[in-house]
Amino acid sequence: MSSLLRVQGRIGQRTLLTTAAVPLTGRAVHAVALHKQLAATRKDPLTGVLRRDSYTARARRLLARHGDDTVLVMVDADHFKRINDMAGHPAGDAVLSAFGARLTAWAGPRASVGRLGGDEFAVVLELPAGLLEQRLAQLVRMLHTPVVIEDGRTVDVAASVGVATPAAVGSRDLSLLQRAADAALYDGKHTGRAVLASPAHITVPSINGRRAGRPGTAVWGRAA
Repeated sequence: MSSLLRVQGRIGQRTLLTTAAVPLTGRAVHAVALHKQLAATRKDPLTGVLRRDSYTARARRLLARHGDDTVLVMVDADHFKRINDMAGHPAGDAVLSAFGARLTAWAGPRASVGRLGGDEFAVVLELPAGLLEQRLAQLVRMLHTPVVIEDGRTVDVAASVGVATPAAVGSRDLSLLQRAADAALYDGKHTGRAVLASPAHITVPSINGRRAGRPGTAVWGRAA
């Protein structure tokens, strides 16, 4: 074979390899873009936490995997309408965004942190009972730290926190845990404390704070 033919053969092989790599690269770029799109659909665009459906699916996996070492925390912003009315909706958005970031930082990357709607959030994470009181007190402090908005103003914030554990409630069912934690949250509404649900909280006939507080519930956090 002549030198010219050998050179042409080598060039042809390189061209073939390069051409073959192009669609692979295109598919890889498409896969990355698709992954980003799917991730975007799973997350709430304002707060960065999971949407309800994605939160629910991940929370159930955590409950199945970790059982009684799992904790469900419900969080509801206090006086949120007043923030919107007095400081404006951009300030309200900034508060929600800050709450999402704080809950994510507190819970860690393995938790399920979701926005259930409006100013209501839920977190499911693995948390041993021996650390529960300390970690909940930390969360309450974080949620009561003022938020600085874009124009430099500082907005005072607060949140009510309800907590349910499989051991305390007697169930690993996500819906029952959320119901109990939500009822406990409203037992401690505006007190600045996290309230631990008991089995009785599951039987509250209406959700979202339609019942008065119950005696004997455990509380953690700052004073009102």
